[in-house]
Amino acid sequence: MEILTRQQTSDVPEVRPASLKRPGPPGGVRDTNRANRSRCIREAALALYLERGVESVSVDDIMKAARMAKGSFYRYFTDQAGLMEELMAPLHGLLSAALDACARELDLARTSEAQLAAYQRVAGVLSSLLAQHPGEVRLYLQECRAPGLGTRRPVAELARLVTRHAIDITGRAQAHGLLRTLNPAISALTVVGATERLLLALLHREDLGDVGEVPPAVMSALLQGLRR
Repeated sequence: MEILTRQQTSDVPEVRPASLKRPGPPGGVRDTNRANRSRCIREAALALYLERGVESVSVDDIMKAARMAKGSFYRYFTDQAGLMEELMAPLHGLLSAALDACARELDLARTSEAQLAAYQRVAGVLSSLLAQHPGEVRLYLQECRAPGLGTRRPVAELARLVTRHAIDITGRAQAHGLLRTLNPAISALTVVGATERLLLALLHREDLGDVGEVPPAVMSALLQGLRR
């Protein structure tokens, strides 16, 4: 299984949430305290969103769970959509970088082995996300098919990014004769849908064997079915 190397990780731009850009110099006492309080709010919100669903959670619920005054919420976030944007930031940054890299590799790929290696890069990032951000991944999978309004807007934006990249990657692979000439959108969404279902099964602790082997195995199985 390929995972992000130190060099690959360094190529991913650091995402610094807007709520943490002030006050005081980065790393100072005030900045650190603010970062800790913002983290407490995000963790409380994530737990509630996973338990109840986004629509059933209010700012008051979040701040009670975080043991902070309700009014303090707006010192850190403009609204729940802003909070959700920060929850999705690690997924957005890593997936975008991995899918961009996959597209670049497919431009040079002329064999099925090179194609599989490009897709395995994405599988490696998915494995890393499952290990490092399981709650955020589960929240994305839980909410990505619901209407992308209000608090869910950042989730919908991430879903559109994944779909756009998947269709682009499929078109590049087809251009080199590595995949069947199906409608790229249909082929891409088949891969995305199957992958998301398997990731959700992992997070719900369904018995699928070694967690680390699932993303690359999914990529291999799907590509075997879609290849020319």
